[in-house]
Amino acid sequence: MNKGKVWLVGAGPGDSALFTLKGLSTLQQADVVVYDSLVGAGVLTMIPKSARTINVGKRANHHTMPQHEINKVLLREAMDGNKVVRLKGGDPFLFGRGGEELELLVENDIPYEIIPGVTSPISVPAYNGIPVTHRDYTSSLHIITGHKRAGKEYDINFKALVETNGTLVFLMGVSAMADICGALLENGMDPDMPAAILQQGTTAGQKRIVATVSTLVEEVAKKGIETPAIIVVGKVCALADKFEWFEKMPLMGCKVLVTRPRELQSVMSAKLRAQGAEVVELPAIATAAIENNTALQEAFKKLTEYQWIAFTSPTGVRIFFDEMLACGIDNRKLGNVKFAVIGSGTAKALKERGFIADLMPEVYDGAALGACLAQTASKDEKILLPRASIGNREVIEALEGFQVDDIATYDTTYESQEFVDQVKLFEDGKMTCAVFTSASTVKGFVEATKGLDYTKVTAACIGKQTKAAADAYGMKTWMAKKATIDSVVELVEEIHAAK
Repeated sequence: MNKGKVWLVGAGPGDSALFTLKGLSTLQQADVVVYDSLVGAGVLTMIPKSARTINVGKRANHHTMPQHEINKVLLREAMDGNKVVRLKGGDPFLFGRGGEELELLVENDIPYEIIPGVTSPISVPAYNGIPVTHRDYTSSLHIITGHKRAGKEYDINFKALVETNGTLVFLMGVSAMADICGALLENGMDPDMPAAILQQGTTAGQKRIVATVSTLVEEVAKKGIETPAIIVVGKVCALADKFEWFEKMPLMGCKVLVTRPRELQSVMSAKLRAQGAEVVELPAIATAAIENNTALQEAFKKLTEYQWIAFTSPTGVRIFFDEMLACGIDNRKLGNVKFAVIGSGTAKALKERGFIADLMPEVYDGAALGACLAQTASKDEKILLPRASIGNREVIEALEGFQVDDIATYDTTYESQEFVDQVKLFEDGKMTCAVFTSASTVKGFVEATKGLDYTKVTAACIGKQTKAAADAYGMKTWMAKKATIDSVVELVEEIHAAK
């Protein structure tokens, strides 16, 4: 029997953009993914659909599966010949019990690799404007687990920590914050030493409370804190207000669900993240070219007979040209064809194929495209309309009386996944809004979130048809001024500012 292999992969502190390139490439090749509760939702959405997943749910004092059982799972899956990714929040070797998980693998001669992750003791303070070292303040950093077993005393030399004059970062210590601060004071720490507690750093839930060692517990009682959070003690905490940067971003604190098909997500997600949003990419729909599409193949045979080709989506462009290439049709067959597109995104997709759109309506929807084309083309010209099998009727109704070959080139299916509980995110008020770029993404989202009270969903919609679909389910709808990605990003900023 061929043995598999195990990769211990650090998922980082929460922001999916901090997941390493090596971690991502390894995850995408996994047969089995064993993940825990501290892995950010954005990273979980990167798990390939082909992978089998096992949620071991580790979090302080709340273990879905005991550690010794997790070790056995890794061994068993590897012995079955699988490529196993053990996906862990933060870094596998920093209080992640990665060493324990290797013991059984080593005993059984299972190959493994360690892929470090961006660790919270450095990244979370950085996102809060706190440099853990600064030559004018401190030259050492000390990372300590703040977790202790019930009824046990800390096995920590607090006196030695105080004498380092370094920055102290306590992980998993929120419930024991009073004990930690008390022990530091008892061992000679200046009561006025700056101290901070940093909640859910690098994510939309980020929150900072800065006080002193003697007043931190009182301030947290007043202002409240949620886990996960870390405690930072040291003079560098006083720099937070001066060096803060994440809080100044327009979409800091905004958590956005992007529902576009996976192949179309990257640009929108990047623009939202650039403004400080936490983006969760959960495609509500998937698209696939229709197999053995005889109607399209017949159209390819008579391409020279068409005067116009009209595209209603970037996906329609991609699939049309991919199918042309698969059928061995040369682009030069399109030399005398004029192109109409529904909007700027579709025009961009066409340009990437080497063609400039001849016609684009001012309003980016099917009715406007049809009306614009009806005003421009003559009725003795032939029009090819390759589009989704569930395409709306508005464009074809506007072209009544014209010679139109309306050909379905791809199917749209609804997507769902098990890694992120979308219903809970909206029910708990954790999600600022969901972005919808078509009526079908709205319907796909509804299919994946049955039981959700849709009045709790704020919907950022790209156009009238999308808004109408969201309105039908009782969502709180907002509509972009233009049907463009940039306009949708601006809309999300408006929604965030209004909350």
